[in-house]
Amino acid sequence: MWEVDDVESIEVIEQGPVRAALKIKRRFLDSTIDQVMYLYQDIPRIDFANVIDWKEKHILLKAAFPVDINADKATYEIQYGNVERPTHWNTSWDYARFEVCAHKWADLSEGGYGVSLLNDCKYGHDIKDSIMRLTLLKSATSPNVDADREIHQFTYSLYPHAGGWKESQVPTMAYSLNCPMYTKLEDAHEGELPAELSLVNVDQENVIIEVVKKAEDSEAIIIRLYECYNMRTKVNCQFFHELQRVAECDLMENEIEEINSQGNHFAFDIKPYEIKTFKLKLK
Repeated sequence: MWEVDDVESIEVIEQGPVRAALKIKRRFLDSTIDQVMYLYQDIPRIDFANVIDWKEKHILLKAAFPVDINADKATYEIQYGNVERPTHWNTSWDYARFEVCAHKWADLSEGGYGVSLLNDCKYGHDIKDSIMRLTLLKSATSPNVDADREIHQFTYSLYPHAGGWKESQVPTMAYSLNCPMYTKLEDAHEGELPAELSLVNVDQENVIIEVVKKAEDSEAIIIRLYECYNMRTKVNCQFFHELQRVAECDLMENEIEEINSQGNHFAFDIKPYEIKTFKLKLK
């Protein structure tokens, strides 16, 4: 193992009321790593935006964060849920699972405090003892002899928080990294600004809206959501437009039963880690 500690330059490139940014340029063998660290005034996380020109082969590049947390299990987000894995290699089974595939976040928490490692496109994690690591580049040569070479752009984030990952709403923070809010300047024009700007929202933080799309076989709108805290929950869903008909569907969009709706609202019960799909017809 080598540490990438050949720093060519460090400079402050932003220093404002919203955020500050520090740009670090590193060199490793024939590769260059440009990294910008963003610290925010009102967002309790540190973003690491990377542009890497990678020239190496058979070298695995990881980001590592040693943290002072006592926990024998870590939690990893998977599609429509999350799983726990041990943070030790006491058995051959543990050793064989040295890396865990996860999506937008991995979390290590003790009683009252924790740290989450968020990312926007990297899926190989390993957390052993109190070191959180994320695989950035693999640079294998089979089946593609030039895998992972040339330019890469991605962001990962460190999010320390009070309480566990549920109390600190780690899934919401991970979504804010992966689906950032975009701004656009507009000239004054006619029209009415609606009081609610959301296309659709739910009133429970443990229920995540994952998909909003057009139905495959009609002009209806499909909404797919899931429960992520392992809790039975009663949910109220609000759409931006008045609804004519709501039906619950399976994953193939075959209707199961009709759901009562009032105006632009409808309610339903969801089980722990359950996936729900609804077909909406607008008035």
